[in-house]
Amino acid sequence: MCVVAKGATHRSAPIPEEGRWVRAREIKDISGLTHGIGWCAPQQGACKLTLNVKDGIIQEALVETLGCSGMTHSAAMASEILPGKTLLEALNTDLVCDAINTAMRELFLQIVYGRTQSAFSEGGLVIGASLEDLGKGIRSQVGTMFGTLAKGPRYLEMAEGYCTRMALDADNEVIGYEFVHMGKFMDMIKKGIDANEALEKAKGTYGRFAEAAKYIDPRKQ
Repeated sequence: MCVVAKGATHRSAPIPEEGRWVRAREIKDISGLTHGIGWCAPQQGACKLTLNVKDGIIQEALVETLGCSGMTHSAAMASEILPGKTLLEALNTDLVCDAINTAMRELFLQIVYGRTQSAFSEGGLVIGASLEDLGKGIRSQVGTMFGTLAKGPRYLEMAEGYCTRMALDADNEVIGYEFVHMGKFMDMIKKGIDANEALEKAKGTYGRFAEAAKYIDPRKQ
């Protein structure tokens, strides 16, 4: 057998990382902040995972879950497990819940291919940056809607908060809604403001709420 020399030297393609172009060869060459979505095998719940990675090591983890009560406890454990681990360690660590593990897999692919939110941000994002996605109330943005053929739609929760009333026009079509911003509500309660007063101050409306012909409680069928 004749040995044929390898003449070509094809280097790895550079990937964008925190305002730099990096030819990644080792896990410590990887940095960036990004999000990933995961789901469990029976698809009864989902997880949005946000990681901030510096030099291959996870510095910050935001774990948001939906649809499964047990998943919230898994998220609590994952928030302890993830920081301090390298990307490879995290990929091969049981993060307690299938949805979180799947999110970790999807997020790993984004990060190592340079598809991060901070790819072109010089120096990347500071630790704690992912909390800004939650807004001042530090609550996940959740939308919960329910609809039936017999009764139509019910708005239960919007990004703005917990829906208390839906506004309908003369044709019984939705034209707006009232909500309670739960983060603001709890902040006022912690400051000692009376609960009823806090509830009123934390309310807001969307759409043509004031023009409604009638209002309904979305939680009453």
